[in-house]
Amino acid sequence: MSTPPVTRRTGRPGRPGYDLDSLLAVAVKVFNEKGYDGTSMDVLADRLGLSKSSIYHHVSGKQELLELALNRALNALFAATTESQTTEGPHIDRLEHLVRRSVEILVAELPYVTLLLRVRGNTAVERRALARRREFDTFVSDLVTAAAEEGDLDPEVDPALVARLLFGTVNSLIEWYRPRTGATPDAVADTLIAMTFHGLRRS
Repeated sequence: MSTPPVTRRTGRPGRPGYDLDSLLAVAVKVFNEKGYDGTSMDVLADRLGLSKSSIYHHVSGKQELLELALNRALNALFAATTESQTTEGPHIDRLEHLVRRSVEILVAELPYVTLLLRVRGNTAVERRALARRREFDTFVSDLVTAAAEEGDLDPEVDPALVARLLFGTVNSLIEWYRPRTGATPDAVADTLIAMTFHGLRRS
């Protein structure tokens, strides 16, 4: 599975008040509020309280901001696929670990994952992100299939459907989860795993 890095820049030393990370955080918030297509550099400059030239000091434009944001979410997800708990042991345990880590990543990177899950492929940057999302989905499907082949899933369930439902549930967190709701990432992950894996595992 290839995960070629496409982040090209890290930004130069920041203008007063903003470095690249803080600028990116604001840009992602605006993209999520207004949509990428509905966000102009003028809108970003107004929200940041900067001139457009100050933004261009860090990045070439809003397309680069989008690419940096999407890569941040994707790179975190792909990093979880290389952890020892995801690559060693019974595949059902690997799958459970990946689900737990995906919840943790979604919560930690909520605005960035939200943006990732809303892209529709309207630009080359978005199409590259969607291709990497499909690669991640294939990795999940392969784990589910392997778990079924090892006899650890209920034989009545369809592995492809399991993969879609599992991560459809994980991804639904972007619609309702807020850090101040009182539910910790561990609590969310524990509940999700109890709901799904206790029913999936073959008794």
